[in-house]
Amino acid sequence: MTKKRVILEMGAGNDLHGGDYTKAARRAVDDALHHSSLTMLRTLGVGADGMYVDVTIGVQKPDAVDKAAVQAALPYGTVTVNVVKGGLDVPDEALGDVAVIASAALVVRLELP
Repeated sequence: MTKKRVILEMGAGNDLHGGDYTKAARRAVDDALHHSSLTMLRTLGVGADGMYVDVTIGVQKPDAVDKAAVQAALPYGTVTVNVVKGGLDVPDEALGDVAVIASAALVVRLELP
């Protein structure tokens, strides 16, 4: 059997104060998760072990994201996390602060004939 892509879900998250890229990334994943109800997986009899979830996070400073913390935000499946340059930083020069905006794409693959 081959792993075939069956779901693509996207989300956005932010950390308005403090510039925490991991917090913004986790919020983006949570946003994507809250857009979907994967009832078809139960219908097909697919358990957590049969799901493969590829997460791509886009932020301005990819090295500042704790991949393990993002992975822990996913409740099911075999999860891989890739962080790339993307998202948006919005500086507030007056306060010396930055708002971090992260994008997330979650791809679910199942082993299907």
